[in-house]
Amino acid sequence: MDTFLTSVSSVIVIVLIMALGFILRKFGWFSDSFAGNISNLITKIALPASIFVSVQEHLTRDSLRSLGEGLIFPALGVIIGYLIAYLVVKVLKVCPGRRGILMNAIVNANTIFIGMPLNNALFGAKAMPYFLIYYLINTVSTWAFGIFLIYNDDPTVDKANKQKRKLNWQKLLPMPLVGFVVAIIWLLLGLPNDQPSFAFQALSYVGNLVTPLSLIYIGIVLCDAGLNNFKFDRDSVLALMGRFVLSPVVLILLIKFGAPILHFDLPHLMQQTLVVQSATPMLAVLPILADEAHGDVKYATNIVVMSTVLFIVVVPILMGILQFI
Repeated sequence: MDTFLTSVSSVIVIVLIMALGFILRKFGWFSDSFAGNISNLITKIALPASIFVSVQEHLTRDSLRSLGEGLIFPALGVIIGYLIAYLVVKVLKVCPGRRGILMNAIVNANTIFIGMPLNNALFGAKAMPYFLIYYLINTVSTWAFGIFLIYNDDPTVDKANKQKRKLNWQKLLPMPLVGFVVAIIWLLLGLPNDQPSFAFQALSYVGNLVTPLSLIYIGIVLCDAGLNNFKFDRDSVLALMGRFVLSPVVLILLIKFGAPILHFDLPHLMQQTLVVQSATPMLAVLPILADEAHGDVKYATNIVVMSTVLFIVVVPILMGILQFI
């Protein structure tokens, strides 16, 4: 019961900060370009700084082995999720322009703008290394495979004339992931993690911007998208069920039955972090990717907004379930 109440209070804090961004945008405090500016500040500066500091403070060379073991489960969860999503698209005959969006909605999560603030609110900075496991898998899944599903679902292009897409290394290696790699190398080399002290203090201050700015950004996005445009059609319900039910259930089963078989002793905090991240809302960039591939932008926007709002209800329920696993 205490865990459930803690999760509820944490979600309320998140909602209040999101509401601040929503209200300030509604009253014209933020210009049209402000959300994009915040996004760049978070993803290219604040989040890499936060990740670097967290790795130095909460990881050791000995603990890296357990992180490697933890990678297996979200990776398998992503693979299984894609297989199930593909079957759903084929069996239910989802129309072109929505198929790639639906598969991404089921498998890939909004780890930066919702996942990380949620993780900090629920578990604190000590869970950051475990968050990075899911972030790594989610990033590779999105930009190495998920994006091609959307591009190859372009309804305006004949199958015979589809252009081959080259791997976009800039997308596959975003700054937060670069920050993680640099932090791991720094740790492995045994370099001092507190000298010069002013540099690490500056990185800590900048990293602390991630949570409030991310939530304000989501509030702005929700305001621009509009909360009165929900449409619960069949494909939207499929996306929501896949994101909030299928993904966490698959990961829970993998951890519960796979870890004993492989003789992995995963920390309880790691298990909780991975499962919660698997149920975070859909990628905020889905409408942008859909627009680039001439897909159903309204559908993509609809499910992103709905998942961002509904996660407020999902997280306390999921935290309650995790107490019994």
